[in-house]
Amino acid sequence: MSKIIKGAVAKFLFSVLFFITASLFIAPVMAYAHDDASLSHIKLANTRDDLLAYFRVENAFTEKNTQAIENGISTSFTFYVTLYKTSSGLFDKKIASIKTNATIKYNSMKQEYAVACTWKDGPLLITKSFDEAKTWMTEIDNLKVAPLDSLVKGDRYQIRIKAELEKVRLPLALHYVFFFVSYWDFETDWYVINFIY
Repeated sequence: MSKIIKGAVAKFLFSVLFFITASLFIAPVMAYAHDDASLSHIKLANTRDDLLAYFRVENAFTEKNTQAIENGISTSFTFYVTLYKTSSGLFDKKIASIKTNATIKYNSMKQEYAVACTWKDGPLLITKSFDEAKTWMTEIDNLKVAPLDSLVKGDRYQIRIKAELEKVRLPLALHYVFFFVSYWDFETDWYVINFIY
């Protein structure tokens, strides 16, 4: 009888220990996954001459990177867009590969944000609103992917898109002051869209 009780107690303790251990590992992963940067509103369109991409980066700004920006640290998001012609064979043919970025810099004297978007023709975008600056940083529109004459009607294509926060490079003395910057790097997964032209 005592062996049965000991076995039941051992199973109970093992179950409780397993539950606690699983909670410790799963809860932080779920919380982290909720705040991961991701891409949304991905759309493809075309003009008379070019294939265009539109997308938005979600959860790109955290408390830590916002604090760094407001302390005057220039911050850049890099966007990668690659277009492939897909085939039934092993290898896809790369049609276009684009790397572009958006950079934000806060001027505390003027209390304004300057945003440079390399895919847009035009001057530096200036605003006093951080929300507006965040929108400029995270909404990519009219990004020219490839000229339409490089695509063949009826063929299958695949576009892959990814965003990342560029690693911040500080002078050595500032590494001690801004030690937190390594904790706010992000990189999205590759997002893939298959289409027939």
